[in-house]
Amino acid sequence: MAIHIRRREFIVTLGSAVTWPLTARSQQHAKIARIGFLGLAPASVFRTRLDALRAGLREVGLIEGKNIEIEFRWADSMDQLPELAAELVRMNVDIIFAPASTFVEPARQATKTIPIVFPTHADPLGTGHVATLARPGGNITGLSVLMTDLAVKNLEILKEALPQITRIGVLWNPATPSHIPALKSVEAGAEKLGVELRMVSARTVEDFDGAYATMTQVHVGGLVLGAPSSYQEHGVRLAELALKYRLPGIFWFKENVEAGGLMSYSPDALDLYRRSAVYIDKILKGAKPADLPVEQASKYQLVINLKTANALGIEIPATLLARADEVIE
Repeated sequence: MAIHIRRREFIVTLGSAVTWPLTARSQQHAKIARIGFLGLAPASVFRTRLDALRAGLREVGLIEGKNIEIEFRWADSMDQLPELAAELVRMNVDIIFAPASTFVEPARQATKTIPIVFPTHADPLGTGHVATLARPGGNITGLSVLMTDLAVKNLEILKEALPQITRIGVLWNPATPSHIPALKSVEAGAEKLGVELRMVSARTVEDFDGAYATMTQVHVGGLVLGAPSSYQEHGVRLAELALKYRLPGIFWFKENVEAGGLMSYSPDALDLYRRSAVYIDKILKGAKPADLPVEQASKYQLVINLKTANALGIEIPATLLARADEVIE
């Protein structure tokens, strides 16, 4: 009897000794997925959006340091994006996160196999980054803000705020893939509104002052700002110049209005970044980007800066103020 008990104990102990190392080794070697994040410096500009992305990832069970890692690559200028995208490809990351069309294009050129997810693409169809919204067809998918439609809406809101203006300046970036189709849409919208457009390009922050000066020289009464991510980090400078040249404008980013711009009408970027985590989760679980439909923004925000309106001597119509999601006083 004693021998039988010792044998049972020996078997149980031996089983435990065998099982524990195997379990420990499987946990130690569990694959941690790597997400390559392609961004423009400074990183602080993306802080709130990164917080939203991380919150979305946590909601689907993806936690940094536990089952995912985010490899950040910050470009000091757009010219550096192709090399940084190629670097992420050489690292063989599982997914490349490309915030907008400006980042998707270099990532697309760098890889046809690694999945690319975007949270705020202005026009994935018009740029050719997807075959259709319902079935993207390649290695790229995500969420779209449909800039071609939204740019016209911005034009309409500016005209509503300033009904007397007949000439509007459009600041755009030739290096942004989604701007060409958006400009065609804006031109058609301007014709319906009976306003004349003056297109002025600016690739970098060094071009801003000259662009604003040009618009003043041709006597535009208002400004519609394009939405390249390369402008996002310069919200304060754009707002300062608008006040300097007394150009009331409607911007793409809420941050521009918080910095002193007059108005913005745009999708809720934080909501889009949070929702993009679902795409990452599905792809890591085996879904193909080609089969994941591009979703559209569902939340939009109209923000008006009354302090800036007063500084420019503008009276915003009460009907427009009533529709605003946020009024800065």
